[in-house]
Amino acid sequence: MKFRQILLTSAVALALSACGGQSPAPAADTAAPADAAPAAEAAPAEAAPAEAAPEAAVASKPAVVENCATTIEANDQMQYNADSITVPASCTSFTINLKHTGTMGANVMGHNVVVAAQSDMEGIDQDGAGVTPDHVKADDARVIAHTKVIGGGESTSVTFDPAKIKTGGPYKFFCSFPGHMTLMQGSIQVQ
Repeated sequence: MKFRQILLTSAVALALSACGGQSPAPAADTAAPADAAPAAEAAPAEAAPAEAAPEAAVASKPAVVENCATTIEANDQMQYNADSITVPASCTSFTINLKHTGTMGANVMGHNVVVAAQSDMEGIDQDGAGVTPDHVKADDARVIAHTKVIGGGESTSVTFDPAKIKTGGPYKFFCSFPGHMTLMQGSIQVQ
């Protein structure tokens, strides 16, 4: 019975730490009088997962920026390899190179990069959903910059004036291929 209580306490602690909660110290204290020695042994095992969970939740994949440019990779699993871009304040123009590392065609698993204010993303995505091949409505004033849609093995780029993302915002980059925006987006800012 004591072994089951230790396992249950450990399982609850791991579940709460994975969800960002705190270790259930009060629950462990209530079981402590009957199981004082085994509960003390279980505490060190609970501490490591509880500390690791917040780090994983804040993990970030910033893009590498050199010479006022960056290269972002996209794959067949609907993922960019970066979730943030920091444009140096000294840049007068900035280039985003997009490389599709997958194998699927543009009509099946195409990707692009669109730069816009976060508040405009959903509207741009909805308005461009049926617009082929690039899934961006022509002359959409909400779009700061965008690449064409590419398929596996292809590359493209777009260059824009960073002054357009210095004020207002927050700004994001995202893929406007239908259904991709939810997973494929990141922040972009000038610093």
